Amino acid sequence: MLSFNQTTRVSLVILALQVGLTDDLTAQTTKDFELAPINYHKQPASNRITRLQQQLDLGKQKLPFTTRHGFLPAVLKALDIPVSSQVLVFSKTSVQIRRISPRQPRAIYFNDDTYVAWVQYGEMIEIISIDDQLGGVFYTLPQTRTRSPQFERDRGQCLLCHANRRTNNVPGPVVRSLYTAPSGQPHFSARTFVTDHSSPFRQRWGGYYVTGTHGSMRHMGNTVISLQTPATDFDYQAGANLTQLDKRLDTNMYLAPHSDLVALMVLEHQSRMHNLITRAHFETDTVNHYDQLYNKALDRPANFRSDVSKRRIARVAEDLLRYMLFVDEFALKSPVQGTSKFTTEFSSLGLRDKHGRSLRQLDLQQRLFQFPCSYLVQSPAFARLPKAVASLVASRLKTILYDKKRELGFQRLSETDRKSVRDILDATGPDWWKMANRKETTPR
Repeated sequence: MLSFNQTTRVSLVILALQVGLTDDLTAQTTKDFELAPINYHKQPASNRITRLQQQLDLGKQKLPFTTRHGFLPAVLKALDIPVSSQVLVFSKTSVQIRRISPRQPRAIYFNDDTYVAWVQYGEMIEIISIDDQLGGVFYTLPQTRTRSPQFERDRGQCLLCHANRRTNNVPGPVVRSLYTAPSGQPHFSARTFVTDHSSPFRQRWGGYYVTGTHGSMRHMGNTVISLQTPATDFDYQAGANLTQLDKRLDTNMYLAPHSDLVALMVLEHQSRMHNLITRAHFETDTVNHYDQLYNKALDRPANFRSDVSKRRIARVAEDLLRYMLFVDEFALKSPVQGTSKFTTEFSSLGLRDKHGRSLRQLDLQQRLFQFPCSYLVQSPAFARLPKAVASLVASRLKTILYDKKRELGFQRLSETDRKSVRDILDATGPDWWKMANRKETTPR
């Protein structure tokens, strides 16, 4: 039986535990992110933007301003973001909606950890930079000529759209596909889709321009539909296999004439992967926080972990593992090809094994990548996964890649796939994988 003091302490934490530590993964709200243990806006951020701002403040970096694009070219160069990653969004789904339309789409550029959005004649550049601890951190850069440009961190407005079920209930990027009117206005009464590498082609890229070829497959890109027309009458043929955008907008206003199909596919995969990594951080921080409260209240050992906490951590680790191994990936029915240099430039950045293989090598015939393991397992954000999650992911991955029996749920990985992935991981050596293989590994 609990003592009076124990009962009192339990009462003090029970409400928090009911909200923060249930066996079901309930949606975070913007307010939740401001509370312990996340303290989203109270914690200092550390990401590519904070490092660039530091260089600007010290006078070690400059951002030249151009008449047509403002700071955009300089920002992309400073952040090491390739122009070939450009994708164009014509749906009015940004804070700068009044300046966006099919004739004047928003341009998005990205690398492995930062997303930059630019609108013609816009007041600001919009940025999401992935923080190893906080996930997506949102910034704007005013498009005003100045010698001392300042990135301004969002104080919560962006989380209204970028911290909900669409983003796995964490602050982060999202790729949405919507039926879109000629004005750029989404059909709010029609179904919308959050897309990633598992999404059927037919549900992808509504409200986006898409340049590239994809054979017999059809998508929602490049096409508008009147608000008075039922979504069931959408013309999937109208936007198929488009390779040029000159007849739809003035491409001279942009840094590139493309909205590359392959870049869009990589963007979809990467966005959800980032959010699953962030979710692993947030879930682990949360269960640790509430376990500590409970342990103190019940005079249990400080490092005691409840069964509920173990299940929550196991769940986020398993979700991350399945996604990073492309278990549910949509199988391409036709080869796909982009129109820019993105495919070549993206693939060239990969760490390679002795056979020249890399997790960034693209397949584009039957699936997105040649080797079914996300290149983001080699990213700093993945390297800094909480130990509890990293250990589970590494242990499970080791079993899946080495066990002669294909584990239930992972049969899609062929023996060739598994051997290639483990060879690449062995050669490129992320620390979390090295830890899993400290003992000699033999096939079972």
